[in-house]
Amino acid sequence: MFPDVPMWSALRSDCFTQYLTGRILKPHFRTIIFIAQLNNHPHFMDPDPATGGYPGTQTEAVTSQFLKTTFMTVVFSACHGFKTETNTPSISIHASPPDTVAVQPAKADAPKKKKKTIYLTFDDGPNEGTRNMYDVIKKEEVPVTLFIIGEHVYGSKDQAAIFDSLVNCRYIEIANHSFTHAFKNKFLKFYQVPDSALKDFKRCADSLQLTSNIIRTPGRNIWRTSTVNSTDIKASSPAADTLYANGFLVVGWDLEWHYDKSLNLLTTGEQIIQQIDSMFSNSKTKTPGHLVLLAHDQVYEDSSDSTQLSQFIVRLKAKDEYDFETVSRYPGLKN
Repeated sequence: MFPDVPMWSALRSDCFTQYLTGRILKPHFRTIIFIAQLNNHPHFMDPDPATGGYPGTQTEAVTSQFLKTTFMTVVFSACHGFKTETNTPSISIHASPPDTVAVQPAKADAPKKKKKTIYLTFDDGPNEGTRNMYDVIKKEEVPVTLFIIGEHVYGSKDQAAIFDSLVNCRYIEIANHSFTHAFKNKFLKFYQVPDSALKDFKRCADSLQLTSNIIRTPGRNIWRTSTVNSTDIKASSPAADTLYANGFLVVGWDLEWHYDKSLNLLTTGEQIIQQIDSMFSNSKTKTPGHLVLLAHDQVYEDSSDSTQLSQFIVRLKAKDEYDFETVSRYPGLKN
């Protein structure tokens, strides 16, 4: 590649061999090629043996000598750099990972315990105790279902007026408790003729213009829904089946708040709560997690009993274990 002239004799060493492999001088190729291209220029030739001088002027001779010196400097600097590089141990630098702070995973909130549902229902209104019961419901703002007797609405102006109030109350759902209350409590006669029972319920629905097909049978704890089929007194089954076959949904109860002949409550609100807790704990309700409570309007004519009702509702709400719903929200009822 380069002419065999005296100036190249210095490269006849291992360094020159390394050069040929490109390991040393490769980074300086452009500079070396440029200087080598000047080889044929007169200024880059060796001195004339005859004269001991360089062709051309003195300035040109100095220039030629400068180029040769530059070339040799590049070559030997590269060689020195190679030796230094090969004799110097390599140092590996490893970047340390940044300090990290252990992040504790957020503690998941405990799943909320599913509340049980209580359906407060009141039978036999409107009557003398309905007003006090109504006032308690408005004050406590809980949903309830009232099973109304048709002929009671027409019993007096006061009863008609209170019925209008019930219909317009946002917390109250109106349902059918027959028109005559089983021919004024003649239960055997009422249920012996299924068609007569059916006509009585239809009369109540028509006269009160009820939109709900939910009913409760007088004097009988009967269930006829898509999920519950139960009859306490078997002789009443044909009548119950007839009612259900004609589109009525018959709803009974899980627990009754009993009263005596003087219309006084036989148990306190706290005792009823204990019974409710026990029924849920022992799975004694018709549908798990749901309890229908039966009460009667007439009991609350006495202010002490209406106070019991209020305290009962307040206490249940404070337990935060129960929700209140109207009967139409009971499982299996598509009203």
